[in-house]
Amino acid sequence: MTRVTMIVTDGIAEVRLTRGAKMNAIDPAMFDALIATIDELQASSARCVVLSGEGRAFCAGLDMASMAAGAGGIDLATRSHGPANRVQQVAWGWRALPMPVIAAVHGLAFGGGMQIMAGADIRLAAPDTRFAIMEAKWGLVADMAGFALWRGVRGDILRELAYTAREFTAQEAVAGGFVTRLADDPHAAAIDLARTIAARSPDAVRAAKRLARLAEDADAATILAAESAEQQALLGRQNQVEAVRAGMEGRPARFTD
Repeated sequence: MTRVTMIVTDGIAEVRLTRGAKMNAIDPAMFDALIATIDELQASSARCVVLSGEGRAFCAGLDMASMAAGAGGIDLATRSHGPANRVQQVAWGWRALPMPVIAAVHGLAFGGGMQIMAGADIRLAAPDTRFAIMEAKWGLVADMAGFALWRGVRGDILRELAYTAREFTAQEAVAGGFVTRLADDPHAAAIDLARTIAARSPDAVRAAKRLARLAEDADAATILAAESAEQQALLGRQNQVEAVRAGMEGRPARFTD
């Protein structure tokens, strides 16, 4: 059974978790499919990614029954994907992609589902979505890159939710920084936003993502130098010139990938 599908249209890669009957709970096959999809996107010319789940939920977290059988064989020590291990790559990999990723979240985002969502650059959620950092319920900690991806979340809120595993609302998720904003139809809103992003110079958007990632933990001098280097690489290039011409002529830009 297919666990993840991807369709690329007009520069937008629509990635969907497709285990709807199990509320997109993560089993070993879904780990494999997510990593393969991220690898494919890494080499893709797609300008933006929209990540969603089919059926009643974005992702209900780990399928504990299917994962338990192979738990003893999981290698958490090996850094197989840059700074991340294989388990972390299914969430960290979205943040490491060169193009922006928008998560469209509905129903549930529990445990591993919350961490996959956290890997997106922008997270749109339906107002009735339920969230939980569920791992403490099972005597575990979030280890799918959650703590690295939640650095922008308010620390005391993160601690309470990680210590208790309690469910919380979409409104709390926005207030705490887990979600960017609410949308009655998060998938439609994500597609609209992706179209806006895809209409900008892909060179500039990818440079902005690199700078945003660097700004999360680098010192000011490093960030300032990187801004200058990125700008120097953009100035006078084909897509930058086209952006200026299109703006002056009042027409849609025709960028090259």
